[in-house]
Amino acid sequence: MPFNQKHLLGIEHLSPSEITTLLEAGESFLEISTREVKKVPIFRGKTIVNLFFEPSTRTRSSFELAAKRLSSDILNFSSQSSSVVKGESLKDTVRNLEAMNVDTLIIRHSCSGAPHYVTTFCQSHVINAGDGPHEHPTQALLDAFTIKQEKKKLENLKVVIVGDILHSRVARSNIFLLTKLGAHVVLVGPPSLVPVEFKKFGVDIDYNLDRALEKADVIMMLRIQSERQQKNYFPSIREYINLYSLNPKRYRRAKKDAIIMHPGPINRGVELSTDLADSAKSMILKQVEHGIAIRMAVLYLLMGGKEREIID
Repeated sequence: MPFNQKHLLGIEHLSPSEITTLLEAGESFLEISTREVKKVPIFRGKTIVNLFFEPSTRTRSSFELAAKRLSSDILNFSSQSSSVVKGESLKDTVRNLEAMNVDTLIIRHSCSGAPHYVTTFCQSHVINAGDGPHEHPTQALLDAFTIKQEKKKLENLKVVIVGDILHSRVARSNIFLLTKLGAHVVLVGPPSLVPVEFKKFGVDIDYNLDRALEKADVIMMLRIQSERQQKNYFPSIREYINLYSLNPKRYRRAKKDAIIMHPGPINRGVELSTDLADSAKSMILKQVEHGIAIRMAVLYLLMGGKEREIID
């Protein structure tokens, strides 16, 4: 099906068919990463900018590899080594980069809505690589892609998302995507980090992890977003680990073939035990691998690639 969006700002406003189109395109690009020459000449001469105002390992590197494997030029921008430290505004930064005739801007910013704001004055394609606690659309797409690779479907799966839901852009994007495609989502964590208001998104909430894990197909663990917290949301890390950390004993409450996911970075021994993180049930490194294929698909569909070019 056609994908007629100019930008990817979030999952919330995409239709189920648009999400499916992105996931299906990811299938086409997954094979490219297994080739001896991991490159297709689709966007030769195009220029993509990684415009990151927050630290990143997986997302930034993944977008860079995705752009290079599509044969485009990639510029990595770091706010700490730019004129931003001299007081340059986001608007002036973007307009100056766009004056260099770039084609696509991939933006990570601490302020919710920053990528949407950029679209109000720039002509390039804009991709949201994470805006504050708001959304992280490509992470949700690669998570869904990973689930489909393992479970062959999303519909009617029980997906338990555990941790700091309140501050997590990953949680929000996954909630929007998974519920649109028919999964049963259960949010788990301390009441202070899983507000009842999230029920309006069509999810269930349970503050008891042991109970929530019963019959779970997918367990998605999230770290505590301490950098976004202005106060203490639970008494102590020790209590959090006791109530909400996933360990082998707890994992056995889920289905025998339940998979474990985490967007990274992992705080080993806090939200997830080391033995589970490194186990055969863990999809964490698969998520990283699939992220390149999904981000290639996003760039390809936004920038108007032709279907026949994928296999060239």
